[in-house]
Formats: sequence, structure tokens, C-alpha cells
Amino acid sequence: MFESLHQSAFIQDVIIFAKPALFNLYFALASIPAGFPFAVLLALGKASPNKWLALLSRGYIYAFRGSPLFIQFFMCYSIMLAMNQSLWKPWGIDHIVLHPLFLGPFVLVLNTSAYAAELFYGALKTVPKGEVEAAQAYGMSRWNVFRSVTWPHMLRLAWPAYSNEMVFLFHATTLVYFTLPVINEQKDLMNKATDLFERDYNVFLHFGVAALYFLLISILIFWVAGLIQKHLNSHITGDKVRLSFKPRYLR
Repeated sequence: MFESLHQSAFIQDVIIFAKPALFNLYFALASIPAGFPFAVLLALGKASPNKWLALLSRGYIYAFRGSPLFIQFFMCYSIMLAMNQSLWKPWGIDHIVLHPLFLGPFVLVLNTSAYAAELFYGALKTVPKGEVEAAQAYGMSRWNVFRSVTWPHMLRLAWPAYSNEMVFLFHATTLVYFTLPVINEQKDLMNKATDLFERDYNVFLHFGVAALYFLLISILIFWVAGLIQKHLNSHITGDKVRLSFKPRYLR
């Protein structure tokens, strides 16, 4: 009898946590595509021969890597709130700028771009100089050298570490609703687990189900990242990985 009650409670929690998991997934999916190109630009800026551009990029990376994400959320929210009466409200966008669904991904982009930029910068410095010089001697333009030689090497070298950064970013989405106001009962996995825990104090069940969701989604991110890595290295391994999103009804 007690076993059946525990099973039913577990199934009920799995259903209840499905919607909150979408908020964590949204924050990650909204931050990764925007943070990736910004991180590449920061890495190129740090490696730039222009000392002012390199100094600005280094300062940004150091500032966001050297401060806790928890503090960054508070600081960004305080700055946005201080500018509300003079800037956001007269423009009529205060309900957008101060909303967690906008401000959460915004801060996550600022944070993950700094960490990813350091990864891309390290990969950029290890690109074989001989191949770059050979491409230049062949008469290729700087853009073609970057597109055909530098970019593929940098991406292949940095992708395993960047895959970990994407998972870390997904885990960091738990801080959004711990630091920003909850609007219209929008709660993520950790907020929902806390609410359920305060009702019956069943810490192992509620936080265990939340952890299970984080584990399953993390596995999914690693799986997709692994497919992309195989695609990037297909010319070396010989494994042809076709990234197709078209459903196959007939095989």
C-alpha cells in the first residue's frame, strides 16, 4: 500500500514538474544562441592586434568570470530598475525589460559569453600557424582564411569544453527565479520543488524529481552536442553524421 502511494506521488510530481522544466529549458535555449556569437566576437577581440579592443575584451571577460552569477543578476536588475523611470517607462518597454523572461536570458548571455570566449580564445591560439600561413601564401583573403582555416579549427578544438559550458548554463538557470521576481506564477524546477517541499516536507521526492529533470535534459544537451562534434570531426573519423530535422516516415 505504501509502495503504491509512493509510486503515485512520484508520477504526480513528474507531471507537475513538466511545466516548470520548460522555463529552465527556455532560459537555456534563449541564451545559448545569443551567447555563442557574442563569445566568438569577444575571443576575436581579445586576440586582436588592436590593444584597445583587446583590453576591452579582456576586461569584460575578467569582470564576468571573476564575479558570481548570483551577484550579476542582482546588479543587472538593480541597474535596469534604476533606469526605469528615466528610460524604460517613457519608452513604454518597462514591462518587457524588467520581465524575468527577458532579463533572465539577458544576464545569462552576458555571463556565458565571457566563459565561452575564454574557451574560444584558447582554441584560437592553438590553431596551427602553418596552415594559416599556407592559406595566406595561396592568396586567400583574411575573411577566407578565417572561414576556411581558423574557424573550423577553433570550433573543433573548443567544442568539447563548450559542450560542458552549455550544460553549466542550463544548471545556472536555477538562479533566475531565485534573484528575479516571479510573475504570474511562473516558476522553474527549483521554485516548484521548494513550494511542494513547504507543504509536506518531502525533500527527497520533490527535489529528487527536479534533479531527475535536470539530469535528463543535461543528457539530451550532451547528446546533441556529441552529434555536432561528430559532424565537425567527420572528415577525420570518416563517420558521416547528417544533421537533418526532417522526419523519416519510410526507411
